[in-house]
Amino acid sequence: MDKARETAMKILHEVHENGAYANVALVQQLRQARLSEIDRRFVTELVYGAVKAGDTLDWMLRRYVNRPLSKIPPMVRDILRLGLYQIFFMDKVPASAACNESVELTKRYGHAGTVKFVNAVLRTAVREPEKAAFPEGRGKAAEHLALRSQHPQWLVKRWIREFGYEETERLCAFDNEQAVLSLRANTLKTTRENLSDILAEEGAAVKYSEWAPEGLLCVQHGSLDAMSSLQEGLFQVQDESSMQVAYVVDPQPGEFIIDACSAPGGKTTHMAALMKNEGRILAGDIYEHKLVRIAENAERLGIDIIETKLLDAREIGGLYAKQADRVLVDAPCSGLGVLRRKPDARWKKTPELLQELPGLQLAILKSAAAAVKPGGILVYSTCTIAREENAAVVEAFLAAQQDFVLEDTGEFLPLQKRAEKLVQLYPQRDGTDGFFIARMKRKETC
Repeated sequence: MDKARETAMKILHEVHENGAYANVALVQQLRQARLSEIDRRFVTELVYGAVKAGDTLDWMLRRYVNRPLSKIPPMVRDILRLGLYQIFFMDKVPASAACNESVELTKRYGHAGTVKFVNAVLRTAVREPEKAAFPEGRGKAAEHLALRSQHPQWLVKRWIREFGYEETERLCAFDNEQAVLSLRANTLKTTRENLSDILAEEGAAVKYSEWAPEGLLCVQHGSLDAMSSLQEGLFQVQDESSMQVAYVVDPQPGEFIIDACSAPGGKTTHMAALMKNEGRILAGDIYEHKLVRIAENAERLGIDIIETKLLDAREIGGLYAKQADRVLVDAPCSGLGVLRRKPDARWKKTPELLQELPGLQLAILKSAAAAVKPGGILVYSTCTIAREENAAVVEAFLAAQQDFVLEDTGEFLPLQKRAEKLVQLYPQRDGTDGFFIARMKRKETC
């Protein structure tokens, strides 16, 4: 039996039945499977592809089965998903191989009846691919785009209303691109130029970011764990759009900074570097294991001004009233701006989530504001493109907090300055992950 396909099936089962994150389950299973490098790449492509296809794959599967998908045993259901994905989306895999190996896999995890069932479904898919053709015609544009681009239909309809069809098409295409590894040179230990030379010696191919002075885009690289430059703390993995936030905060050496929702710590350590490791940063989060990760990264990067603290961001104002020079609220959000980096995330989002989050975001922002000194700075950021989580939250906050004024946020971007009070980066327009940033100042007399 094909070990690679079995490994992929186990990962898919963890994602669909146990709620595991695809990237985490992939790493765990690959460690156990002891596959060749070629097979590891095949498993990665197959898993990420099938997970990203999500509901599109299930829609196609329903065209070939005569029973509800819930009535198909979970393991068999995932075998069918993987089989269909290979038949329709992996040109280098012969259809016969996809069918045969799926049948062999079913023999181990099913019975004679399920073996016949899997064989019949996949053979029919090969003979009659037209059954899975996406709907076209009047009134079907949104559904067609959602299925073709492998996005939830409710989200595609929302974006069409906001951006129009063509721009939504570009946004979906961006989400389906392979994200380039983005690195931030640790300026406490090196420069971007020097790091570029070191990475080249390690076999990586990089180019300079057009968004961040310390940013490098790694277009070719081996295993990150094998890079001595990473272990030595010469860089931190961080997205280009995320690097903009620390510059908007503009922390100065010697100041007291609060990062209210700090995990995983990219912005926290970036601010420490901009402060030349002088001052104090309080990094808060509600998860202990994430704080441990921040502390480990800080040590690797040679940073000793970060203090981690287990706390709910909604309590910050009461604990640190008017003490901080600057406070960053990188709020929990829907993550609609970073869907290309998380293949399973798009299927976990709901319209209800966009209704629930703004209340939490506003509560955190109000509490964080209470911790800002008179004359101090408050920055609000998210990695989403949903207005109700971004501009609407800031507008509601400013309406209730007369002692804060909105500043020219766009002027603080390091390389791509823009005349905007509220900065909203859109993937389809800016070529970066979607991100929102707003900078506010507390009045001196309050």
